Amino acid sequence: MTIANVIHKSDWIGIFASGLCLLHCLATPFLFVAHANIELYAEGHPVWWDFMDVAFLLLSFLAVYWSAKNTSKKWIVYTFWILWGLLTIIIANEKLAFWHLAEEVIYFPTAGLILLHFYNRRYWHGEDSNCCTDH
Repeated sequence: MTIANVIHKSDWIGIFASGLCLLHCLATPFLFVAHANIELYAEGHPVWWDFMDVAFLLLSFLAVYWSAKNTSKKWIVYTFWILWGLLTIIIANEKLAFWHLAEEVIYFPTAGLILLHFYNRRYWHGEDSNCCTDH
């Protein structure tokens, strides 16, 4: 697979990464409950689970970067970066505990990225053949 193919499929990568991130966020409470039942009085959770947040964020960054770079709609570019920025702030807040936020807050930028990648993919493959050359 060439870099051009990856760039062309950046919306699918974004949908996949954001979807996995959403599943990860939805599964976290169940993991903690299962982990609590196994180690009733132990603190913490698997370290690899925390690294998944960062991995999804990095993969999402690459997808947003290439998708935003290859669309001619300025509002899509801004919305991609705003949603990704919100996701980054929320994940950083979870790690560093700056503010108390409801756990469900992370679902909004994640779902927004999924929907925007779907929209951008539709626009990319729409009737406008110059969609990706007008920057």
